[in-house]
Amino acid sequence: MSIPLKVIIIGASSGIGRALATIYSRRGCEVGLVARRVALLNALQEELPTKSFIREADLTEPEKAIAQVKSLIEEMQGVDIVIINSGIYLNNPEIDWKKDKKTIDVNVTGFSAIAHVALRHFFQMGRGHLVGISSVSGIRGEGYSPLYSASKAFISNYLEGVRHRMAQEKRAIFVTDILPGWVDTDMAKGENTFWMVSAEEAATDIYFAIDKKRSHAYITKRWCLYAWLVKYAPKWFYDMFF
Repeated sequence: MSIPLKVIIIGASSGIGRALATIYSRRGCEVGLVARRVALLNALQEELPTKSFIREADLTEPEKAIAQVKSLIEEMQGVDIVIINSGIYLNNPEIDWKKDKKTIDVNVTGFSAIAHVALRHFFQMGRGHLVGISSVSGIRGEGYSPLYSASKAFISNYLEGVRHRMAQEKRAIFVTDILPGWVDTDMAKGENTFWMVSAEEAATDIYFAIDKKRSHAYITKRWCLYAWLVKYAPKWFYDMFF
């Protein structure tokens, strides 16, 4: 009998995280569900066909979040994959420091805290797979929310650095950077959205990217074209059209 894969999903209460939890559970995996909204996690747990575990964690309180995820790993007796899906976008045209600080607390500090726990565990196990959900917004600084795009660039660069280190040290620890475009979640609001997909469609593409141990994946694939255009566009073109 094969041992079921064990997966922890940070930010599993809604959107992409919830859809990923459903996919992994339906494929026979044990799932650790982490989020602030425990009531939503409890409701999700009742729908999952396989064994699942719940932890309440707020990434704006990194020390408490670290302790919660560590205890979850212990309860699950080790995990194979950790997916850090939590992130926030706060529209901030007034350049309010409180909003920017919260974005940093969740997308940078909180992300790093959980990545630290995952990597320490994988080092002890001698194997593992760290997955981070960044964004195509991190490819280049965006005027509508400079701090948000910078925070997503941090995630992509952090994951690339870890992947590079694992390759140099020849460790069996894989790293995947997921770069979604517009996904139909609470975070995606506004009139200028395009190529929008459902959370379920995005999660399916993410699942296969992880399964293939891709170093990075655009969700959906068409966003690769957007990424290339944004990355190499001259400054005057970028300033005028993006």
